[in-house]
Amino acid sequence: MEGLPTTFRQVLSEQLAGSLRVPPPDHTPRRVRGRLRFPGKATAVVGMRRAGKTTFLHQLRREFRVAGASATSTPFVSFEDERLSGLEGRHLDFLLDERQRLSTTESDTSSIMWCFDEIQLVAGWERFVRRLLDTEAVEVFVTGSSAALLSREIATALRGRAWQVLMHPFGFDEALRHRGLEPPRDVPARGDRVRLEREFTGWLLAGGFPEAQELDTASRHQLLRDYVDVAVLRDVVERHSVSNVTGLRWLVRQLLGNAGGSFSVEKFHAALRSQGIAISRDTVHQFLAYLEDCFLVRIVWMESGSERQRMVNPRKAYPVDAGLIPVFDRTGRANIGHALETAVLIELERRRCEVAYVRTHEGHEVDFLAREADGRRELIQVCADATGPDTAERELRALTAAGKQFPDAGMRLLTLTRDGIPDSLPDGVTAQPAWAWILEPEQGFRR
Repeated sequence: MEGLPTTFRQVLSEQLAGSLRVPPPDHTPRRVRGRLRFPGKATAVVGMRRAGKTTFLHQLRREFRVAGASATSTPFVSFEDERLSGLEGRHLDFLLDERQRLSTTESDTSSIMWCFDEIQLVAGWERFVRRLLDTEAVEVFVTGSSAALLSREIATALRGRAWQVLMHPFGFDEALRHRGLEPPRDVPARGDRVRLEREFTGWLLAGGFPEAQELDTASRHQLLRDYVDVAVLRDVVERHSVSNVTGLRWLVRQLLGNAGGSFSVEKFHAALRSQGIAISRDTVHQFLAYLEDCFLVRIVWMESGSERQRMVNPRKAYPVDAGLIPVFDRTGRANIGHALETAVLIELERRRCEVAYVRTHEGHEVDFLAREADGRRELIQVCADATGPDTAERELRALTAAGKQFPDAGMRLLTLTRDGIPDSLPDGVTAQPAWAWILEPEQGFRR
């Protein structure tokens, strides 16, 4: 192709040949709820760096081949290769010609599955993908580390031609399989339950990033710090030309070290100013949006029919993975309750629920109000151990008060273990260990 620098040509050819020659690597299967493919649409797999998006593409490629597709029908290219810096969408036609040249089966009639990893690094990629979908009998899968970037491009050149799939770090069931343990299909016996609860607590403390599994604590914490540093540098500082890096890093530490805590832009802004750090409120709002866009934090707003009420009340912020909490927490507490709450929120996102928190008229708080796509709603209160009389009274009082405000919603209490469930429950309240709820079949809310 004219105009394609030799270095780009060599790297693209090298990657393409390797993906067609070497079978896709075999990794722990990932769980994604909902539909993955739509004819004529590109599937955009989005999520934080190192959460497993690339591995998921290889899983799809392997399944495609098992279903009968030829080796040359599953090309894969990663644009994170630094040698491809400066590559533009107009250069990508080279890949089509090169795949055809490398194909050894001229009579092969298999459909093609193109997989493009971190494609948002290529300027103008969306026009190439749109043309590919319009002119070729292909499926296209792309990954990206920025929700805002992909959404912006999908809303323009790919409007109506893309489908998003969210990929988070390992859920509990995936972490079990990664360790060679199959999640139980039925209620486990007591001995098995105790072992399962031990595994669950270990997963909450270690988190679900695939590379962090089974590392010692010091190595895991260093790895996760590196993940955060790369996300902040590449997905926020470089992408958005951030100059106030000091203020940004203060915000990251505040959010990741206080999982589930209320966050007020006004209070944070005042705290920074008291430390002599000059920053505007608008900049804090921007930084918060950037960190959510790169999936490092998840923001939960208060449920309200009034937009003004939503805006003036504090938000709740969570890390994308519970394993980040002990890395950034400075209190020295175990924080298992915060980790449990974080895990429940991320599981709700996996289930593609809309999530808010509830503050009742009496001032009580319920952790989550989750809404399914079909409109069903459920109030979810998370408490590691609700057996103490004061704790049970507080948590259940908030849940039943919220139930009166949202009479169409189910009410559920999730605990760390089965022994953490109180002896008696109000009418209409379901209680179970969070691990059992996560491992439930994909049936949505059970009423």
